Amino acid sequence: MNPSLIEQKEFTRIDFSKDRLSNDEYENCTFTNCVLSNADLSNIIFSECTFAGCDLSMIVMKKTAVRNVAFTGCKLLGVHFEYCNSLSFSAAFENCILNLSSFYKLSMKKTQFRKCSLQEVDFAECDLSGSLFDNCDLAKAKFDRTLLKKADFRTSYNYSIDPDINNVKQAKFSAAGVIGLLDKYDIQVL
Repeated sequence: MNPSLIEQKEFTRIDFSKDRLSNDEYENCTFTNCVLSNADLSNIIFSECTFAGCDLSMIVMKKTAVRNVAFTGCKLLGVHFEYCNSLSFSAAFENCILNLSSFYKLSMKKTQFRKCSLQEVDFAECDLSGSLFDNCDLAKAKFDRTLLKKADFRTSYNYSIDPDINNVKQAKFSAAGVIGLLDKYDIQVL
């Protein structure tokens, strides 16, 4: 069966663990206060959609297309975004909890993370060039061979980024945040 195009529809307070989300294409749709935790969203296309106040923890996103999708006030614990359709991945995150999630090897140029908890998130081998990390907690986040050219970390905290294995050319850091670039040296800056 071919997927249907669902446009400009609002989904509010729906528990998709009981009423499964159909494998269709969603364009300009809004999901508000919905529960999608542990849902299988594989092969679904989300274009220009907004998720607000939703629980998307542990969702499965194999070959899912995420195109200009905004996540606001959402819980996205343990989500493996690296399985999404990598050719069209484009998202913005605000006031979200993304702890233990993974973006491994995704191209995410100019992605915006605002006021997010990104603890233990895997950004290894990502292209985050020009991305904004505004007031984000990056405790134990993994940056390994990550492109961070022109990325902005000035208001974020708890990060540890090794400039020897990550490209940080023209990235922006606050004076206090520079300590996160020196962690591997086990020195004290007083």
